[in-house]
Amino acid sequence: MSSMTERSGKGGLWQTRVRNWLARLVRPPRPAVARLQRWEHRHIGAALLSAVLVCALLMVTLDAVAIVDARGLPYGVHRFFDIITDYGKSGWVLWPAGLIVAAAGVAAGTVSQRVGLLIASIATRAMFVFAAIGLPGLFVNLVKGLIGRARPFVGGSADPYLFSPWTWKPAYASFPSGHGQAAASIAVALGALFPRARVVLWIYAAFIFVSRVVVTAHHPSDVLGGALVGGIGAWLVLRFFAARGLGFRIASDGHIAPMAGPSWRRIKRVAAGTPQK
Repeated sequence: MSSMTERSGKGGLWQTRVRNWLARLVRPPRPAVARLQRWEHRHIGAALLSAVLVCALLMVTLDAVAIVDARGLPYGVHRFFDIITDYGKSGWVLWPAGLIVAAAGVAAGTVSQRVGLLIASIATRAMFVFAAIGLPGLFVNLVKGLIGRARPFVGGSADPYLFSPWTWKPAYASFPSGHGQAAASIAVALGALFPRARVVLWIYAAFIFVSRVVVTAHHPSDVLGGALVGGIGAWLVLRFFAARGLGFRIASDGHIAPMAGPSWRRIKRVAAGTPQK
């Protein structure tokens, strides 16, 4: 009987915790943060307009030349980037993040308050990563079909002006690059959680960007478009979470920093049942 009461108490505590978390997720940001966001959104609009102009410039000046030159690269270079480019798929990060969130849901109501707080902390960060990569990815997949830009050599030549709007076929899904979006989103999302790894993450993203052109899957402007959508989209999700104190905080100068998260030492201590200091 006491065991049932204990489980019921844990379940009620967990439900309260989930309700509180959802309330924080949907509540508006603080007024000071909201004003800062409005200022930033205006600048994002200007940046997006500039990005469109740069993509158009690349389409005119570089796309055809770069794709033709990429075909002439040595076999070893093609082989190397053919391997590298597979690591630009969002699933490498989306699946683990989604499984962590799902596992946290399964554990609901079956753990103590101490373990539950640790699980909630991990799940919040995993949900941020999932949203920061997945939401820009959904946008890219929608835009691809609407624009219908042909991939390189689909028409038999390096024609950067071949379009077939509303064509939901892989051959006409060149702009924007999904791999470019995923690599940029991963670099922003994981870089927000692990600031010391940002340089490595952006080196990884740069290799993915280059690989999409080398394997002639995309034009340079496709990759730039995807990278911009992925980077800005992940950053907007980061701002959304930080404005509500979910895993991140916003300083008075607008700088975003991760909150103190679950370290390996804390995880091992909770797993071992050692009291926290």
